[in-house]
Formats: sequence, structure tokens, C-alpha cells
Amino acid sequence: MAIWPGTPPDAYPVPGTEYVETTKDDLVAGKPYVWVGNVTLPTMTVYSPKGKNTGVAVVVFPGGGFEGLAIDLEGTEVCDWLTSEGITCVLLKYRVPSLPYDWHCKCRPNDLAISTLALEDAQRTMRLVRFHTVEWHIDPHKIGVLGFSAGGYLVAEISTQFGRRLYTPVDAADKESCRPDFAVGVYPGHLRVGNYGYKLNPSLPVMRQTPPTLLVQAEDDNVDGVNQSVAYYLALKDAGVPVEMHLYAQGGHAFGLRRTKLPITAWPQLVKTWLGTIGMV
Repeated sequence: MAIWPGTPPDAYPVPGTEYVETTKDDLVAGKPYVWVGNVTLPTMTVYSPKGKNTGVAVVVFPGGGFEGLAIDLEGTEVCDWLTSEGITCVLLKYRVPSLPYDWHCKCRPNDLAISTLALEDAQRTMRLVRFHTVEWHIDPHKIGVLGFSAGGYLVAEISTQFGRRLYTPVDAADKESCRPDFAVGVYPGHLRVGNYGYKLNPSLPVMRQTPPTLLVQAEDDNVDGVNQSVAYYLALKDAGVPVEMHLYAQGGHAFGLRRTKLPITAWPQLVKTWLGTIGMV
């Protein structure tokens, strides 16, 4: 369903239309993945649990460097797993309008600003989910977020910017809170600044109210690098936020949930266990 009743806020006319393509040479676990580009009309798709319903819901943010979305690898495949665990999955196809990076992210070259369009979509989606909790059989206090790569950055943004409304309210749903009750970031990017050290991106004002967070990262990630997750972990720890981080030697970047021989592909079980430790399931 469309998340905005009319034209999305900060909409900008762009050439071309939304497209979907399947990779040919870029394989993950020996299989191609589906890429969605030039997204200007954001939607969310709700996947209900199979069998039991825990009352937990997770809004999923696929990655793609804010240039596109790996919609199956880091989207629908995640929802298949979550629904099998009795969790409602809400897949957000957020705006990635194939515009210059410094426009649609409102970013300076060192990633110090907010990804305005995507975060507007994320805030709106969280509010819509809370607005529909009775209809969708969701506990309004057990709604979390899970994101990959750029989607992992979006996880951190909504976990720290939930008190800052980026758009004018459009209906009753916008009276709801957009704060996640928990957050999972898998190989997240853009979380730190500089080439050395662990200085956190100042666009992520971590506070005690930031939700409990779990991070999954591979040491050999050559896209965003392990220091992204470490910087965020340290900031969360210093703020007194419950945080758990799993760092593996191998795994690279953009592995999603696809099984390989590497231990890191067992990370979904870690999330399941963690949800129990924080009282969600």
C-alpha cells in the first residue's frame, strides 16, 4: 500500500520511472538478486505470520546505498523468515529516486546530514503500523526495525531521530509515535565520520531513549567496514542503551540471509534469541 495519501513530502520530479531488474553477474550465495531503482512512490507491504502470532512486528529496510533497493535479498527473504517465527513483517520500499546523493540524502560529502526522503518514509511507516495494530494483530509496544547497509543507517536514524518530525502531519496516523521498540542493524553504513577512529556521525544523536539494539558485522566487510558498527556500538554503550554486537571474521558485505558455509549466516538465530532476552518474544 502507498504510505502517503497524496504526493510524498519533498517530492521532486525526476526523469524516468521505477524499474526492477535481476542481477546477472553479481551473485549472492550463488544466486542473483532483484534490484529496484528510481523509487519515488514509497510503499509498504505487510506480511502476516504463518501459524502462531507473537504480536511482534518488524519494519524492514533493504539496503542499496540510497541508489536502489535489494528488494528480495534484504527484503522479501527477510519477511519469509520473520513470518515463519510468528512475527509480522512490514517491508518498506522507501524512496531512492536516482538523484544526486547530496540532494535526496541532504548529505555533505562526509555523510553528516539526514537521509531526508528515506527517513520521512520510515517515520510515516512506523506510525502507520502503530495505527493499525488492532487490525493487524500487533502489540503496539513490540514494533521494531531491521535494516541492511544503507537500511542499517536508516535503522540508526529512526532510533535516534524519532523525536524530530520531518514532515507535516497528514492524517490521524501521524499522532502515533515512530520510535522503534527495538532495532537490528546488519552491516550498517554511514555511522561514523573520518577515516580513523570511532567518531559517531553527529546526525545520530544517541540518547538513553534510543531503543535496545543488536548489530551484526563481518570483519572483512570492504564496503562500509567494521568501524561503522563499532562507532555506533560505543555510542550506544556510553549512553546506557542495551546493545549487543556480533562481529565475525568472515562474511563480507550484502550477504542477507542466504546460507553459506560461513558462521555469520546463522545470525537470524542470534536475533531470535536476543528478542527473547529483551522481552519481545
